[in-house]
Amino acid sequence: MNVQHEHILVTGAGGFIGSHLCEELVQQGARVRAMIRYNSLGSHGLLEHLPKDVYESLDIVPGDVRDSHATAKAVSGCRLVFHLAALIGIPYSYHAPKSYVDTNVCGTLNVLQACLEAGVERVVHTSTSEVYGTARYTPIDENHPLQGQSPYSASKIAADKIAESFHLSFNLPVVTIRPFNCFGPRQSARAFIPAMISQLLNEAQVRCGLLTPVRDYTFVKDTVSGFILCGTMPGIEGMTINVGSGQKISMRNLLYRIMDRTNEQKETVSDLERVRPEKSEVMALVCDNSKAKTFLGWTPKYSLDEGLDQVIDYFRNNRRLVKTDHYVV
Repeated sequence: MNVQHEHILVTGAGGFIGSHLCEELVQQGARVRAMIRYNSLGSHGLLEHLPKDVYESLDIVPGDVRDSHATAKAVSGCRLVFHLAALIGIPYSYHAPKSYVDTNVCGTLNVLQACLEAGVERVVHTSTSEVYGTARYTPIDENHPLQGQSPYSASKIAADKIAESFHLSFNLPVVTIRPFNCFGPRQSARAFIPAMISQLLNEAQVRCGLLTPVRDYTFVKDTVSGFILCGTMPGIEGMTINVGSGQKISMRNLLYRIMDRTNEQKETVSDLERVRPEKSEVMALVCDNSKAKTFLGWTPKYSLDEGLDQVIDYFRNNRRLVKTDHYVV
């Protein structure tokens, strides 16, 4: 399938990855319906930060994946559906676990049911590397056991399994993409890289959580290319595919790298608010991306430093958009 001229739905379009995916799909000539969560302010989220011509070409549909009727209406007439709508903040999942079940599990069920009834030709369901929990071996391939170390990750495991069940039970053409830590411009200061950059640019000291965990960071444009390949590559229905750089770095060394790229050397202070419960912290996530290379022909094109420089430029130019005086859960 070529996305040009295709009618495509993106749920969670107002979010970080969703907005970048919508932008790339429009640039490739797709007709994009962007489903955002309804709010009384009439905000379209990060879609409002897209270039004017891209933004105006979108068919923006306010709704909520928790509502089966609204979801079915959004899916109607689309051949390809990218399902990204989710509650994603791990710390907030400790406070509101039912919200995560309602959106990530029941919402995914609504999307899958709507796609089945509408005869959608491909559904790309978004997972997360957090479903693996702390690695039993690295790099992590798709056969690694799943472990719900937070209510968020547990809800995503459930969503992944519902997607799997719809493929096996009803032959729904689902592909599950499992991104590792994605970063880039427009990401919220809830995430580590923008949190560190924004504090370095705006505060006298940097407040951080545990710095020993190891992560695998992938620039958002590479992640988006993985999404589009999962939506268009023939013969991969039913597969779960990791998308990550395969390069590991500790949070401490990443912070030092960010300091070097910003040319800002500041005192770091441990902030207990930013520390996960001990048994909930995931100590290592490093991607085995061999399946993505084999079945998608996907390899990352951006280095960590190239991506960091783009994020740093973004936050230098958009300082007013981020809150650095308190922790964003």
